[in-house]
Amino acid sequence: MNILFAASEAAPFAKTGGLADVCSALPIALSEQGHNVSVIMPAYSGIENVGVPIESTGKTLTIPIADRIVYGELLKSHFPNTNVPVYFVRHDLYYHREGLYNSRGVDYQDNCERFVFFCRSVLETIRLLNLEVDILHANDWQTGLIPAYLQTMYKSSSKFQDLSDPFAGFGMLEDYDVRNTKDAPLYDRIKSVFTIHNLRHQGRFWQWDMNLTGLDWKYFTYDKMEFYDQLNLLKTGITFSDVLTTVSPRYAEEIQTEGFGERLQGVLRYRREVLHGILNGIDTHEWDPANDPALSDPYVCFDQNSVFENKPKCKKALQQEWGLPERPEVPLLGIVSRFDPQKGLDLITQLAGIWVQRFGVQFVVLGTGDSWLEGRFHELASWYPENIAVRLAFSNSMSHRVEAGADLFLMPSRYEPCGLNQMYSQRYGTLPLVRLTGGLADTVINGSDENIQRGIANGFCFHAATTDDLNKAFEWAIHCFYDRKDDWKKMMGIAMAQDWSWSRSAKKYADLYQDLLQKK
Repeated sequence: MNILFAASEAAPFAKTGGLADVCSALPIALSEQGHNVSVIMPAYSGIENVGVPIESTGKTLTIPIADRIVYGELLKSHFPNTNVPVYFVRHDLYYHREGLYNSRGVDYQDNCERFVFFCRSVLETIRLLNLEVDILHANDWQTGLIPAYLQTMYKSSSKFQDLSDPFAGFGMLEDYDVRNTKDAPLYDRIKSVFTIHNLRHQGRFWQWDMNLTGLDWKYFTYDKMEFYDQLNLLKTGITFSDVLTTVSPRYAEEIQTEGFGERLQGVLRYRREVLHGILNGIDTHEWDPANDPALSDPYVCFDQNSVFENKPKCKKALQQEWGLPERPEVPLLGIVSRFDPQKGLDLITQLAGIWVQRFGVQFVVLGTGDSWLEGRFHELASWYPENIAVRLAFSNSMSHRVEAGADLFLMPSRYEPCGLNQMYSQRYGTLPLVRLTGGLADTVINGSDENIQRGIANGFCFHAATTDDLNKAFEWAIHCFYDRKDDWKKMMGIAMAQDWSWSRSAKKYADLYQDLLQKK
């Protein structure tokens, strides 16, 4: 299949979160399975620092924005150590900025215009390069207009198209000449897939930004693009795409409910027949305890002698690095997270002192974000300097060492579309303790007596986002650590045997694409 991924970020060229990892790892995995895959994203400042050549295609992008024409340039490169092409939409005034979407926490006022330009450029790139595309896979609100443009302007016919000219949307500008119906077959074959990575981020703008899109105002309705008198680009993608996906099966169910739907549960329920949850994968080359350059003592997942000899050494090295007493006999708890209310870390701050006093546990906490949480963790570290160590930073190599050295990894998220750290933890033989939500519920099986006996337990779980539920699960985990060593080791082996590779996820996406292409 010929697959074009459109995304606002892709690692290593630009990254603010997990979206960038997905939009590089999934295309590469699909390419390894024999598909023709390419990626298109904005040309942010810094892409030239990745170390792969970036060249011009010689093609100029000519894009209508409201009542004017904006020009851009189309660049081309590839992901490092692969042949997967990456196209870049260059417009320095839009994309050469301090941050991708904001500066120092304040969103750019022209974000709607920036991504109108990008979305139109994606469709124009197909024509300019004469690309064969079977599947156009858009991701998150920044690409939400792509399915809408495809259906209403570029296809010669669709359920949304009631204009005789597939390029009629360009007609308002006399000097913009792309009204050439010979290009329509390039688009008629394309099926669109739209992935929701986090429903909370929706790309909502004031209603008059609808003029920037060039789309007919008849689409600014409650069932298509309008959202409480605002223009909603995520809702636009949900409405106009052929198929919807999100990043875990449980999250696909949750977002259709009032508790998780972020006021879009109605439109998601309406489209539930085409909504699929496919669990994200992890990079098993980067996250491999046997070949991890960040570790002092690497160990092989499937070799018990290696694990139980070297993982304790990683724990000792982590205690030394973080200035904690070297105590192999007490549980070392790891946290690597954004400090955000979503992550449920406030529950831990309420219980940490009690756990230290009752069980003698140690914490290593790595992350940054919410100032109240930062202050609270610092306060706890000052109260219990021999038990709690905090680093307010992000460090990839340090996160690897936390995953390897900790005994138990804490993820009490209030919601979690997929989550990756629980999978990293399992691969490193560190048992995760999670709240049963989203991808956490899809990947962690509770270490109850029954599940341990059945040989399926790979972590610990709790239901309600309350200190009572979290504390009960934690007390059981600590009991297993201190008093059921053989069961703990058994669970470690089960956790490390899980297959969370991107090849597994890519196969599910490929099957979904194939089913979509077979439909009329």
